[in-house]
Amino acid sequence: MNDGLLPGFARSSVEVEGLRVNVRTAGEGPPVLFLHGYPQTHLIWHRVAPLLADGFSVVLADLRGYGDSGKPPSDPLHLTYSKRAMARDQYLLMRRLGFDRFAVVGHDRGARVGHRLALDHPEAVSAFAALDVVPTRYAFEHADAEFASGYYHWFFLTAGHGIPEHLIGLDPGFWVRTRMNARHHGGSAFDPAAVDEYVRCFSDPAAVHASCEDYRAAATVDLEHDREDSGRRLECPVLLLWGEHSFVGRHSDVPDAWSAYASDLRGHALDCDHYVPEEAPEATAASLRAFLTATAPTA
Repeated sequence: MNDGLLPGFARSSVEVEGLRVNVRTAGEGPPVLFLHGYPQTHLIWHRVAPLLADGFSVVLADLRGYGDSGKPPSDPLHLTYSKRAMARDQYLLMRRLGFDRFAVVGHDRGARVGHRLALDHPEAVSAFAALDVVPTRYAFEHADAEFASGYYHWFFLTAGHGIPEHLIGLDPGFWVRTRMNARHHGGSAFDPAAVDEYVRCFSDPAAVHASCEDYRAAATVDLEHDREDSGRRLECPVLLLWGEHSFVGRHSDVPDAWSAYASDLRGHALDCDHYVPEEAPEATAASLRAFLTATAPTA
């Protein structure tokens, strides 16, 4: 693991219900849990987290199945990689770290886990920031040919019989680098050391399989859970940040897409593509600092 990208952050492995969760922590102040997306690890926050550690207790975690966190065996119904199971990991992690109430910031898959965490444990989540996503149920219910083309990986990764696992496993470095470079527009270039870490972690066949299970769950059991919660809105404050040049930014009215899912919305686009924390770190950190300061729980 590359420790040079996050100097001053302590690294540990925390066990929750038999699962090992890889975590980095730094700072003091109101606690904030940061969750990454696909195909990254907690290192996607390496440019943002140091800018916030002076005023917040920053927790960076690898989701189950990703990075250096545990990768439990999957099951036929994909429950092991449901967002409910992944959210519970993070809820228990924060409790183990001594935080009963905290903010959640999620990018991509991490935002979907954060959304479920706020639904299942509303007493624990004081505020939620979702970066470059619309809700999963909204995305599937509004999918069309343009969505299928732009988000083809959503459907490729759900294929059965080990097809995506085999094809990605032939050259995981090509897959990771190509996926990321295809969704970058201006702004800061990816740090080669961070990308090397993503490739290192994704070179584990168990990680490839787990990430496919994440997407299989999204198209099945996660949708069932989301439909059961139809009509429920998050009551905590919600910040939406998205890339002006991303597929989400170009093809969705992001606040409108979230309006049926949250009561207290705010947010804006940033001059970047999908990988908001890496492409526009200063603007991301500034927006998060203002939001997290305004919504921090009072003693």
